[in-house]
Amino acid sequence: MRRTDHDTVLAAIDVGSNSVKLELARPLPDGSFETIHEERDPVRPGERVFTTGKIPPEVAERLLSALRRYGALCRRFGARVRAVATSALREARNKEEILRRARVEAGLNLEIVSGREEARLICLGVLHGKPPSARSLCIDIGGGSTEVASAVGEQPTDLWSIALGAVRLTELFGSDARLPLKQLNAMRQYANEAIRKRLPSRLDGVPRRALGSSGNIRAIVSYAAEEGPHASAKNLSRAVEELVAMSPSERRTHFEPGRADIVVAGSVILEALAQHLKLESVTAVDRGLRDGILVELMRRRSETRSDRWLLQAATGLGQRFQVDEDHARQVAKIALAMFDGLGEVHRLPSTSRPLLEVAALLHDIGNAVSYDRHHRHTYYLITHADIPGLVEREREIVARVARYHRRSFPDPRHSGMKGLSRGEVNLVRKLATLLRVADSLDRGHHQPVHQVRAVANGESVFVTLHTKAPVDLELWDVEHEAANFKRVFRRKLVFRVLRH
Repeated sequence: MRRTDHDTVLAAIDVGSNSVKLELARPLPDGSFETIHEERDPVRPGERVFTTGKIPPEVAERLLSALRRYGALCRRFGARVRAVATSALREARNKEEILRRARVEAGLNLEIVSGREEARLICLGVLHGKPPSARSLCIDIGGGSTEVASAVGEQPTDLWSIALGAVRLTELFGSDARLPLKQLNAMRQYANEAIRKRLPSRLDGVPRRALGSSGNIRAIVSYAAEEGPHASAKNLSRAVEELVAMSPSERRTHFEPGRADIVVAGSVILEALAQHLKLESVTAVDRGLRDGILVELMRRRSETRSDRWLLQAATGLGQRFQVDEDHARQVAKIALAMFDGLGEVHRLPSTSRPLLEVAALLHDIGNAVSYDRHHRHTYYLITHADIPGLVEREREIVARVARYHRRSFPDPRHSGMKGLSRGEVNLVRKLATLLRVADSLDRGHHQPVHQVRAVANGESVFVTLHTKAPVDLELWDVEHEAANFKRVFRRKLVFRVLRH
């Protein structure tokens, strides 16, 4: 029996700096989720990381213990899993050992996401289902970092990540005890400076009422609010003064133990954000990073998922390295036309389509370093780039596909193919072959081809080129790729030119 979307179980694991969380959910036909199991373990992975640079052994054991349990639960439910780690592991020098143990002991491929990717996922989780024209401002105060995103509908327009979190600030200033005024002022100054360095002084067109998505914000807003899940900027500042004046035992009467010792630092950060962004109020919402992961897992199962933000990020990266944008878009257009027309030939999942598109848009960014061997520079720049919307392994695949757009062919034995699984080798070979053909069909960078149609018939693939100018150079160049195409797809390339 074929499994339906409603039978599918999705799992989101969030390894933060203060706690580790798991949510298991089923997608519903209306695009929402039914939560079937949740867990939260306050193991504090960020403990001492921000002052020592390493996750201590006892903290690592607490973290791995939780992950082993989460891995077992995911397997029991047959869940599709995405497990992400944020600022604590981003900064830990021993992160590779933690990732290795998570794979071996828990069966989880734990992925360390960048701050901007974290902000994008939070934004998606908070704003899922928002009307397309609605403007929003999302903020999230974690243990090690603070994320801010402006958005229209569900789509972020800007993303920021600040190395400022409740655990980090508590360890720097010792704010888990009663705080003298001088220490409070120093903490406020530190928070204000960190925010000023990362956030623009003015954000045009964003609401003055922000949505706050983290456990820290929910706890602080709940304490400061006079009614409902909304706290004014004035009440947030009042809450800081009250929380500072409390003893640790008094704070524990208002907050759970894992939150009570970092709540002062969290409230100082929230106050500083409200002042910098000139907010009128903050509304606490019970959605965030895990919800964003679940939405993305659901959409990656769908052939109609939107990749607009991913493509905006790729285009922005290309502009930063001054690519020939007309050529990059033309190569992407041709490559996608061939991908769409030859599904029965390449037999790749629809989720690989955006990987081909990003590789096409970025295949020439290595020219910014040097034209000679620019394909190798392209590989390096992509693997070290922050491209929100791509997980780490997808970024590696995109980099390999772009690297093989010229010169050496992606033969499984070539040195540049090392480290790929058999399935990934197959994916890179097929996508790179389509990219090489597309690049050849704009060899002169003048976009003479305005439409491409590719169809398979028997042992041949017929490619019709609608052109507005001569394509002699392109046809000469693409003949060199025809042999590679036949080697990969076992089909002969046949071109037909229609001049308009």
